[in-house]
Amino acid sequence: MSGYEVTELSAAELPELTGGRLLSSWQLDVPALLLVAVLGALYGWGVVRLRRRGEPWPPARTAVFVVLGLGALVVATMSSLAVYDHVLFWPAAVQNILLDLVAPLGLALGDPLRLAVEALPTDASHRVQRVISGRVVRVLTFPLISTAVVLATEMTVYFTPYFATALRVGWLHELMYLHLLVAGCLVVVPVLTHEEALPSWCTHPVRAGLVFLDGIVDAVPGVVVMTHGTLIAGAWYLHHAPSWSPGVQHDQQLGGGAMISIAELVALPFILALLFQWARAERSQTAELDRRLDRELAPVAAGVGSDNHAVHEPERFRPWWETEHNEVAARIRRQHQED
Repeated sequence: MSGYEVTELSAAELPELTGGRLLSSWQLDVPALLLVAVLGALYGWGVVRLRRRGEPWPPARTAVFVVLGLGALVVATMSSLAVYDHVLFWPAAVQNILLDLVAPLGLALGDPLRLAVEALPTDASHRVQRVISGRVVRVLTFPLISTAVVLATEMTVYFTPYFATALRVGWLHELMYLHLLVAGCLVVVPVLTHEEALPSWCTHPVRAGLVFLDGIVDAVPGVVVMTHGTLIAGAWYLHHAPSWSPGVQHDQQLGGGAMISIAELVALPFILALLFQWARAERSQTAELDRRLDRELAPVAAGVGSDNHAVHEPERFRPWWETEHNEVAARIRRQHQED
């Protein structure tokens, strides 16, 4: 592992960023490492606690939480992206998109909210659920509001002194990392968690539409960055640009293009995960309705078998789709009306 201290570094001291150095250049970021360790430890504690009680937790969720969620945090804050983000804009742009899109997606697919609710003692579990359903969280995670928060965060980072100041001030740079991560989680985690974190009208079709809209919105900052005529943190990068850099203007265009590409790539697994969740919910709901129908019809069949002269009122035994209020029943009622 090789590392470079770049906060006050002259550009001449950094070697040219080649493919090999892109993979081999690393530096330690203590606050980020502590965050990764805390999140990983809490998640691992929850999984172990469930297993000790004999309750299963899907290994796939753990794997995606660690590899995609925590892994993206490590790559964004300690890989060559962090080594070179003070002398080139495009590594900083990729860092930021990893923090507000990729890492939140990985963390959300691990479903830490459901894990916390199931693993914690009853009182603590109820407190977590109260926080999730609290007014502040409901407002921040409300569809479109959370998307607007992410968009406002990215536009603030790039088109105010925020980013340029963060390049000079180490603690503000770390705060910017956390700001991007939290903003991204406000959108992704409520959509993919199995907890009731969204309003009841946010059914799976509505969520799919919101994810599609969010994918379009996520591309906006990249388009603006790539086409913006004014240099972002221009004074800093003009002063620190190494001799081997592609040029500050071209560097910014590369960063904007990378932001657009990653945003669109992330949208695909996001919507696929939601569609998979939707299909699984439909199967579970249908299976539960079938079991309920079997339970309701069993006494009727038994009564007919024991007394052939028994008379039953037809109105008492209506089909389940006429009495249930859910998507499956409504769909069947519409089909019968069309027929």
